This record gives sequence, C-alpha cells and structure tokens, in this order.
Amino acid sequence: MQIIYSTKRNITPAKAVETLAEHGTKVTLEEAQIILDFMYKFGKLAIETELKTLEVKFKQKSKTL
Repeated sequence: MQIIYSTKRNITPAKAVETLAEHGTKVTLEEAQIILDFMYKFGKLAIETELKTLEVKFKQKSKTL
C-alpha cells in the first residue's frame, strides 16, 4: 500500500484518532493514516470526476452556440 504525504493536508492522524474517539470509534494512528489516505484519494477522485463532467457539458454547450 502506498501512503500519500502531502503538504496540503490539514488533519493529522492524531487529530483523526481524537475526533473519531469523541464519536465512539477507536482507531490506532496507523489506521487513522489509512483512513485519511483513503479520504484524500476519494476526495481527489470526486473533484476530478466533477471537473471532467463540467468540461464535457461545457464542450457540448459551446457546440450548440
């Protein structure tokens, strides 16, 4: 498994552990890192998908003008 390290991350694994514990979920720092990696990958994928969708819609709209 590849772990992504980025300077754009604002939530540390320690903060994720703390936040999840406040809601009754106990995880280790390693598990929190895996969860954060997944969330950032999923977020990036969602943004890329939305941008591609908007690009297609824009191209279709400009063809009709």
